[in-house]
Amino acid sequence: MDTVFKFLFEFLGQFFGSLWSIIAAAFKGIGEAFNLPAYVNIIYAYTTQLGGLAWIVAIVAILLLVAVMALIVWLLIVSVKKFIRSHRRRKDTDSLVREVQALNKEVMRLNLERDKILSMKVSQIGLNPNEISELTGEELETLNKGEEQATGDKRFYKLSEIDELWADYQPPVYDYSVTLPEFCDRFRLFACSQLGLYYDIKIIRLFIASFASTRLIILQGISGTGKTSLPYAFGKFINNPAIIASVQPSWRDRSELFGYFNEFTKKFNETELLRAMYEASYNENIYAVILDEMNIARVEYYFAEMLSILEMPSRDEWVVDVVPNAWKSDPKHIVNGQIQIPGNMWYIGTANNDDSTFAITDKVYDRAMPINIDTKGVAFEAPFTESININYNYFEELLNQAKANNVVSEENLKKINLLDDYVIEHFRIAFGNRIVKQLRDFVPAYVGCGGTEIDGLDYVLARKVFRKFESLNLSYIRDEIDGLCAYIDELFGEENMNECKDYLRMLKKLV
Repeated sequence: MDTVFKFLFEFLGQFFGSLWSIIAAAFKGIGEAFNLPAYVNIIYAYTTQLGGLAWIVAIVAILLLVAVMALIVWLLIVSVKKFIRSHRRRKDTDSLVREVQALNKEVMRLNLERDKILSMKVSQIGLNPNEISELTGEELETLNKGEEQATGDKRFYKLSEIDELWADYQPPVYDYSVTLPEFCDRFRLFACSQLGLYYDIKIIRLFIASFASTRLIILQGISGTGKTSLPYAFGKFINNPAIIASVQPSWRDRSELFGYFNEFTKKFNETELLRAMYEASYNENIYAVILDEMNIARVEYYFAEMLSILEMPSRDEWVVDVVPNAWKSDPKHIVNGQIQIPGNMWYIGTANNDDSTFAITDKVYDRAMPINIDTKGVAFEAPFTESININYNYFEELLNQAKANNVVSEENLKKINLLDDYVIEHFRIAFGNRIVKQLRDFVPAYVGCGGTEIDGLDYVLARKVFRKFESLNLSYIRDEIDGLCAYIDELFGEENMNECKDYLRMLKKLV
C-alpha cells in the first residue's frame, strides 16, 4: 500500500509541482519586473561609470521602461473595469428578465380578472360562462352596449342636466351697436371701475385683436401682472364668466380636458370644460376658457388634439370623439359618441417662464398668439361702466369687418418679404405661411381696435418670428443682430418697430 501512495505522490507531484513552479515563477517574474529598489541599485552602481552620451542612452532606457510599466498597469485597470461592467450588465439583464416575467404574470392575472367580470355579465343574461370564448367580436360589443340597459341610467349626468336646464332658454337682448374701439375702451373702464384691475389700452387691443387670428391666446410674463385676471375680467364684462381649468403637473393626455368613461361605474367623469363646451352649443354667448399655468405640464401632451382640430378650415370638422359608441340615453348634442367643438369658445392660457415650468414648444407658439404682460398696470380714474351682452356672431362680424377694412398694405407686405429673405439668409429662420396668415388676420383687427398697422406688425414680428432666435446659439448670431436692427430701420424707419429692436437687443445682452 505504501508503494501505491509513493507512486501516486511522485506521479501526480510531477504535474502539480511543475504547475506550481510555473505560477510561482510568474508571480516571481512580476515581482522582479516591478522591483523598483533593484532598478535604483543598478542605476546607482553605474553612476560613476556612465557619462556624456551614455547617460542620455541610459535615461531614454529608463523612460521607456517606465512607459512600459505604466502601460501594463493601465491595461490591468481597464481589464478589471471591463470585467466589472460586464458583470453589472449581466445583472441588469437578469433583473429586466425577472421584471418582464413579473409583468407577464400580472397580465395573466388581469386577463383572468377580466374573464371573471365578463362571466358575471353574461350570467346576468342567462348565458353559460363557458360559452364566452364562442362569442364573436360583434356579440361582445353588443354585450358591452347592453350595460346601458343593465344600469338603466345616463352616463353623462352633467350634460343631460344641461339638456333639461336649457330646453326653454331665451337669449338676452344683445348689443348690436358697439364698435371695436368702443368695446376695447369699455372693457378697460369696466375692469378698472368694477374690478379694480388696471390695464394699458394697448394690452386690451392686443388681447381683443388676438380673437381674430387664433383660438388659443397665451398670456405670459412674470407672476402677479394680471395674466389670469385679464380673461377673468373679460368673462365678467360680457356677462358670461370664464371657465378656469387649473392645469396640473400630472396632465398627460386629452382626458384631463374632457374627462373619461369609468368602466366600473359606467359613468363618464365630465370636466367643467366639457360641460362648458356642451352648454356653449345651446347659445350664442362668447365663452372664454382659462388654462391657468398651462405650461406647468407639457402643453403638447394634453392639448395636441385640440391644436390640430382647431386648425381645420371648416368648423364642421371641429369634432372630438368622447366615447367609442352611442347610447340612447346620451345627451342630445352627443352624436355617435362625438361632440362638436363650439365656434363661440376661445382658449386662453397663462404661462410663467421659470424653473418650475416647461418651455412652450414652437408647435404651440406657432398656432397661438402670445401676449407678454411684464408690468403691472398703472392705476387711473374711470367712470362706472356697465357690462355688455354681445352675441358671438356679431363679435366675429366686427373682427371680420376690421380685417376687410384694414388689409395690410402692399408696401408693408413687400417689406416683410424682404425682411423674411434677410432673416433666412443670415439666421436660417423663415416666417412660415401660418405666421403670415395670422399676421394678415391680427394686424387689421388690431387697427380696427384703435391701434396702428406698424405697431401691429411690430408686435407680431417680435413675438412670433424673432422669438424663435432664442433657440439659436446666441453667441454665434450676436454680431448679426446689429445688422438686422439696421436693416429694420432701413425698411420701416428708425422711429418704428421698437418692439422688435428692443427684443433683439435684449437677446444680444443675454450672450
